[in-house]
Amino acid sequence: MMVRLRHWLHRRRRAQRYALLAALLRNQALTRAQALRKQREDLGRIVAFAAANTDYYRDRFAQVPTGTDGECAIGDLPLLQKQDVSRHLDGLLARGVDRRQAQIGHTGGSTGKPLAFWYDEAKHELMRAGMCRSYMGSGWRPGEKILNFWGARQDTVAGGVFGAGLDDFIAAEKTIAAHEYTARQLRDWAAAVQAYRPTLLQGYASILAELARFVVAHQLRMPRSLLGVYSTAEVLDGAQREIMERAFGCKVFNQYGSREIPNIACECRHGNMHVFTDMVYLESLPEDGDDRLIVTSLTNRLMPFIRYDIGDSGRLIDGECGCGWPFPLMAMGMCRKNDLVRTRSGKSVHPAYFNRLLYGLTQIEQYQFIQDEPGRIVLNVVAPAPLEPGIPAALRQSIRRDVDAQMEFQINYVAEIPRTVSGKHRFVISRCA
Repeated sequence: MMVRLRHWLHRRRRAQRYALLAALLRNQALTRAQALRKQREDLGRIVAFAAANTDYYRDRFAQVPTGTDGECAIGDLPLLQKQDVSRHLDGLLARGVDRRQAQIGHTGGSTGKPLAFWYDEAKHELMRAGMCRSYMGSGWRPGEKILNFWGARQDTVAGGVFGAGLDDFIAAEKTIAAHEYTARQLRDWAAAVQAYRPTLLQGYASILAELARFVVAHQLRMPRSLLGVYSTAEVLDGAQREIMERAFGCKVFNQYGSREIPNIACECRHGNMHVFTDMVYLESLPEDGDDRLIVTSLTNRLMPFIRYDIGDSGRLIDGECGCGWPFPLMAMGMCRKNDLVRTRSGKSVHPAYFNRLLYGLTQIEQYQFIQDEPGRIVLNVVAPAPLEPGIPAALRQSIRRDVDAQMEFQINYVAEIPRTVSGKHRFVISRCA
């Protein structure tokens, strides 16, 4: 009864979200051929819209060769790099947009490049509708409980993506701010799962794996209500998946997306990663022995992202899946690998905290936090000029206030930041045991 009542109230409160979810579920019923045909049509429409309605793409596409039919191949269009987004933020915004309805969002960039982007309520609601569709692949239905373990502090305050309040209560969704934790907090979180009895858990891969290790080590019983664990924001490796499934007694579903382009792909119940062709056009370009992912949002007419070099690796896969989804398959590469930062007192701090520190500092071209010992962290920065004098002091003050009062902090200016063996950039590296 309570599930149905909450669902009814939430549908009334978020009518746009549920209308978008209904459209996404209709797309899910298409055949593979129909889904790919729709994707091609959507791609042509978003490219034409961007060229006609944004200053940036009007100028960038002007020199692209076209065929006798006046159209061009997607591979002939230039890539959109993160530095292009930083330098042309206003030029990428569609002309005629009411800026009172648009907001600036930030991502520190899992590949180490701070980024700002425009978003509005329509994009937010489509993102949440896409998340609901992914959840339904586990058997979850709207109105059933979700418990989030989230590492980004700004998402867990009022007004954030998972901000607490009446809306989350009606949606049967609860969020635990997990940007840092201790052994005692892990025990409290396990107790929260037991008491809340959610249908789904969702959160950062490293956080969920740490909680799972605690649950297994202490032989804690998790609720039978759990149908799935949705891992996001970071690379999910095999060891993390195994310990989560062992601890929570249900399947783990890997998700792929970003703040600027959410809902790129998700695992189905058969364990295959599907690309949501009704939301994105995904390319995989070979480069130096790796496969670089290039993504185009098919739905964002506020600030189009066309052939965006997202900074992640992965490859497209031929073949079918027995789950019934019409969407093609992909495999993720080793991207977005993060480390936990340790304090001398034994506290573990999620790397999203350090990522968040640099929001808005778009003069930084690249960065990387390095921790070689507990209680000390170094920020390596690539920037055309030194940061303003007050910025290092403000960063140090924030770290000592939020992380540890004795934490040592140092900034180094470097010419370049080396990549991992897989060719990706990690924005936080901890070498502490």
